[in-house]
Amino acid sequence: MTALALLLPGAIDQRTGGYLYARHLVDALGARGRAVRVHELAGRFPAANDVARGAAAAALAGLPPGAAAVIDGLALPGFADCLADEARRLRLVALVHHSLALETGLDAASRRRFAALEAQLLPLFAGIICPSRHSAAAVEAHGVARARIAVVPPGTARPARPPPHPPHAGKLRLLSVASVTPRKGHLVLVDALARLKALPWRLTIIGGLGRDPAYVGALRQRIAAHRLGARVALAGEWPTARLYRAYAAADLFMLASFHEGYGMALAEAMAYALPIVATAAGAIPETVPASAGILVPPGDAAALAAALARVIADRALRRRLGRAAAVAKLPSWDDTARRFATVCDRLLG
Repeated sequence: MTALALLLPGAIDQRTGGYLYARHLVDALGARGRAVRVHELAGRFPAANDVARGAAAAALAGLPPGAAAVIDGLALPGFADCLADEARRLRLVALVHHSLALETGLDAASRRRFAALEAQLLPLFAGIICPSRHSAAAVEAHGVARARIAVVPPGTARPARPPPHPPHAGKLRLLSVASVTPRKGHLVLVDALARLKALPWRLTIIGGLGRDPAYVGALRQRIAAHRLGARVALAGEWPTARLYRAYAAADLFMLASFHEGYGMALAEAMAYALPIVATAAGAIPETVPASAGILVPPGDAAALAAALARVIADRALRRRLGRAAAVAKLPSWDDTARRFATVCDRLLG
């Protein structure tokens, strides 16, 4: 088996979907006998400061001729100065979770710059691996031939049996899992819930609070403005075991993203038989079957509130959505590792 180098922007132990994908993949490939050496690149990404560009160039320069390497798409701007030369010397694949140009909150100039950079660099790779058909289509739009693009969805760790989520007295336990950044739409979620004060619910938001302090501050202000401080908890990041207990204890899962390259938290929630209310953003309709959730347009607080009101008020609907979520077809991490290895071997030739 061909050994792989995996180049990531920063530490692999970060708790976002892309890094969790990488960590699970490294473990699962290792269990299958595939050696993966992880390179944690220093510097600031995706803005790619001088430190980032230097770390990216040094990581590739340190690989022997003909070595196989996978570069995380978030780190792509760091390779702008060296990729053309190194792509002739090495066998390179990109792992693109979603287009950098589709990140929420970018100004028009940054969006154009990232789109031009992806269009310049992605065709240089031997192949591109994406977690969804939606992300693959965005890569193809940058000029990469469809035959050089492969879809490898993330795996999902299922519980031994789906929790029953029995009825209980008190407020419905709502859960949302996502780093608190603009793309995840927490402001829209809070605005939607502000319309539902008369209904019995309490929301726990689990996810990192350090990636965009300004947005976290705006979210806290919005919660206070709607007088929801006693009902909406910003819980920060939780370790895996505690997070899984939160899925098991919840009644309903919510995500108000403006874009998703897959939506790993949605798949985890379905594995725990949770009904879903989310947006139809990016690849979410690929991840969440129509039978398992209600999807609304991103950014539409009124539509999100209407969907939430319907599911909160109708226990039979929650049970029906939860049963469909529990039987949704979701790959295991071993499935993902097997497909990833096969795809890498094909793309790298």
